[in-house]
Amino acid sequence: MKYIAILRGINVGGKRKILITDLKLLFSNLGFSEVVSYIQSGNIVFKSEDKSNHALVIEKAILENYGFEVPVIVISKKKFNSIINENPYSIENEKQLYVSFFKKTPEQELINSLSNQSFLPDQFKIIDNSAYIFCNTKYSDSKLTNTFLEKKLKEIITTRNWKSSLKILELLNE
Repeated sequence: MKYIAILRGINVGGKRKILITDLKLLFSNLGFSEVVSYIQSGNIVFKSEDKSNHALVIEKAILENYGFEVPVIVISKKKFNSIINENPYSIENEKQLYVSFFKKTPEQELINSLSNQSFLPDQFKIIDNSAYIFCNTKYSDSKLTNTFLEKKLKEIITTRNWKSSLKILELLNE
């Protein structure tokens, strides 16, 4: 089965640097096959027949090999397809659309509390363990950043732009 491992916060601003060639080798050494990366920010597509907790295995290997913790979110090909297909927003301007992936689905009470707030001109919708964010401004100017969502939903989250998400989908479906 194919998966995407989305690593949070590597190779950003020169911190927690991991060469992608080294990361791909690490995945291969963990027994994963067909390892492919997309850009330098920690998007690794891989195949595994093993049903273990891949995120935990990868997090432990990174800590052991690099000496720092990196949150890892692993999503199956089937689930990732579903996430892309459930996008509630128009994709006329994909530069305005982002997807935040949650390590676990947040508590419904926290989702409801956040969903009842307005962040205009930006919009968001939470579906299962993802949030779709439509920014009328730049993402960096939006209140709906990764850090803000993590704080409000009390969950580990990482965000990718729509273009990157579509490229990941393409790699998963090859």
